[in-house]
Amino acid sequence: MTAGLMVTPLDGWIAGRTGAAGGRMTRAELEVYQLARLNATIAQVRHMSSFYRRHFVAMGANGLTCLEELADYPLTTPADVMEHAGAMICGSQGDISRVVTLTTSGTTGKPKRLYFTSSDQKLTIDFFGCGMSTLVGPGDKTMILLPGERPGSVGELLFQGLLGIGARPVAYGLVQNLDDAVRTMCREEAVCLVGVPVQILAMARYWENWKENRWAPRCALLSTDYVSAAIVSELRRIWDCEVYEHYGMTEMGLGGGLECAAHQGYHLREDDLYFEIINPASARPCPDGEYGEVVFTTLTRQGMPLIRYRTGDISRFIVEPCPCGSRLRRLERVYSRQEGQVYFGPGWPPVTMAELDEVLFPLPGLVDFTVSIVDAGQAAELTLVVEVLPEALPLDKSAILFAVRQLPAIRLAEQEGRLALTAEAHCRLSLAPGKRSIRIVDQTGKEAQSAG
Repeated sequence: MTAGLMVTPLDGWIAGRTGAAGGRMTRAELEVYQLARLNATIAQVRHMSSFYRRHFVAMGANGLTCLEELADYPLTTPADVMEHAGAMICGSQGDISRVVTLTTSGTTGKPKRLYFTSSDQKLTIDFFGCGMSTLVGPGDKTMILLPGERPGSVGELLFQGLLGIGARPVAYGLVQNLDDAVRTMCREEAVCLVGVPVQILAMARYWENWKENRWAPRCALLSTDYVSAAIVSELRRIWDCEVYEHYGMTEMGLGGGLECAAHQGYHLREDDLYFEIINPASARPCPDGEYGEVVFTTLTRQGMPLIRYRTGDISRFIVEPCPCGSRLRRLERVYSRQEGQVYFGPGWPPVTMAELDEVLFPLPGLVDFTVSIVDAGQAAELTLVVEVLPEALPLDKSAILFAVRQLPAIRLAEQEGRLALTAEAHCRLSLAPGKRSIRIVDQTGKEAQSAG
């Protein structure tokens, strides 16, 4: 352990929840716990879920004798959730306290529905509280820039988690007006911000040109979307604050993993989730340290357990020990998704939203951008609409085009006559919430898919 670096609080919390002696667990102790929970969860879904009874019909009834045997079980896909969510519920509808509907991209547009009991949500509250103790302590004001209007929403669960550790949460919601958000932050003297990466960047850049209260947050937690190194660098430069990243998705129960003060990967929520990395093509496990698709199994879920759920996220387990001394597994930062890669030619490198973030967010005054690709037969048309603060206008369009041409996929497609680029810049002080993705449309303007 590096001197002066605090072990992630998740270590002690998970040790306590798994019954480890002395509040400190070994990997072997954690894996014994995980194996027992996996067998209990598989037995639960066999008994209570009609979907998993059919899904596991070819599997023996004896259970697992080691963690590696889980790889023999079939995977669960987002399409399974879209088509069979009701058949995945364990127990009665009366046990369900929260239903989350997720809209999906693509041609069908069929939503995914996830079902949670009150005990499922209590586990999320506890994880949020423990995780946030990495950043804040009793009395620290934390501004929640996430949806929190409905009971059980991510912002409301985070609010409860912060109360549980004695912090002082300030519920705000998604940022739609930069001036109001920055004024609220300064008026409340929030020491910590939790929110969407591009929205917190927009606040920082607006604050940088603001002539009034100069209050600055001490730290920020970025969540819900890919976090670019360019955004982290800008937040550190403008506010001189420490920036943490969170990994999770609704299917995980919102919380999956969190950086510690070493900022070298996500420490995983291993008491509630069992993670695997698989080869996306063969669906077989990857050796530790190799890149592949993140797959997880819920270990404590009551309402709608998920067994070997494919996330589409590409990452790897970090095999080296964390400088903080934690014994929890770490996941490298998620840079891309399987479905988020756009190819302009066979065998060519792809372009992703994450790569566009890295080359565009260093542009001064930029607060957001949208990208759309029109499939026009032999040559595609890529349009960038960049949103900037008033101080950044006029933004030279050539600077935008120069930035995106740093990407090999863009440069090659242009050189081969397979891509035409256009760009425009607009002044904007209000932000539109929603998942950021590359919008792909056909020649009629109908959306074909989105690549996140």
